Amino acid sequence: MKKVLIIAYYWPPAGGPGVQRWLKFVKYLPDFGIQPHVYIPENPTYPIIDAELEKEVSDKAIIIKKKIFEPYALASIFSKKNTNKISSGIIPNQRKQSLLQKMFLWIRGNVFIPDARVLWVKPSIRFLEKYILENQIDTIITTGPPHSLHLIGLGLKEQLALNWIADFRDPWTTIGYHSELKLTVNSAQKHKKLESKVLNKANSILVTSATTKKEFQLLTKKNIHVITNGYDVEQIEKVTLDEKFTLAHIGSFLSQRNPRILWKCLKELIKENKNFKEDFELKLIGAVSQEVLDTIAEFRLEKYVNNLGYVSHKEAVSQQRSSQVLLLVEIDSEITKSIIPGKLFEYMVSERPILALGPENSDFETIIKSTNTGVFHLYDEYDELKLTILEFYKKYKTQTLQVNAIGLQQYSRKNLTKQLAELIQSKR
Repeated sequence: MKKVLIIAYYWPPAGGPGVQRWLKFVKYLPDFGIQPHVYIPENPTYPIIDAELEKEVSDKAIIIKKKIFEPYALASIFSKKNTNKISSGIIPNQRKQSLLQKMFLWIRGNVFIPDARVLWVKPSIRFLEKYILENQIDTIITTGPPHSLHLIGLGLKEQLALNWIADFRDPWTTIGYHSELKLTVNSAQKHKKLESKVLNKANSILVTSATTKKEFQLLTKKNIHVITNGYDVEQIEKVTLDEKFTLAHIGSFLSQRNPRILWKCLKELIKENKNFKEDFELKLIGAVSQEVLDTIAEFRLEKYVNNLGYVSHKEAVSQQRSSQVLLLVEIDSEITKSIIPGKLFEYMVSERPILALGPENSDFETIIKSTNTGVFHLYDEYDELKLTILEFYKKYKTQTLQVNAIGLQQYSRKNLTKQLAELIQSKR
């Protein structure tokens, strides 16, 4: 069986979307004749814990652990709340940032380049060089963020004759929060230089969207392959649909994603339609920024909110299948067109309609429309958005609110792993 070394930071018991991609790849790689060796930190600082995910780790995977120095662990002594938020990508609005928050962001962006796990790089290169030789491994995969893990791949590539695949779950210098890190000119240049070095030294690049591929093609001539995130078959008990007309958002609700157009629509519908007012519930599952909650209150919607906080992945799947409508929101920006939220694929197989907001020509707009799994709106389509919500509500009242999805099989985790296995075997 061919061996491959996967270098990852997010791994069970870490919760959230960052862990799912490689947890599932590792689950199915043995089915295609590949033995995964997974290198992870022994003492990570995860902002979200989901112990249930440990049950999903393949018993065919070989897990290697090494202690690291975690600056977030040190920072949490001063402010655990701020540390967890920043490490989760939840960055407060600039106008509302405290002095401590500003200091944390400046240190994160300018001291730890490319990120707070950079101190893991050199010890890992030394440790893994020996491990790779002893176990006769010829292919390594690094996955980021954190993008410092790509520097481990870079160091190993410079020392050994390896096939190195660099997997970008998110972009590097164009990811949404990058501009919030209070970078100096010199620090911004260092990020760009490291990004370019990784993109041009790796044998092949793996990305999750077509837009990121186009972006990287301007920076490298190396082969770039798109393998999206996807869905897995989830074994959960049959659920009953919510009695209320629930509009549910599952996952982190960042400050920058705050959809004022939606809150305005909902406020108007509540004001104009007595039945809608009685039936409506906004269900929030996962970390929600204070700015989002404040804006909801500004539109006097707080009494309609059911804020469940973070729940296990299994419970999240159950909640999305019981909800009437699933909400998907992406920042209205040019640089977010490439972002395909991981939850989209679980949304798609939940058999519940998706209500999506995002920038024009975004990659997830294409997926939603091609699979017939929901309705997508731009941020300036107020009347159209209001009409869509009202149409969903009318169907809810007549018990005809459903989805007739098409072409979902291409996004199954096993099918996507087959594509990865072919890439590993081909060394393209």
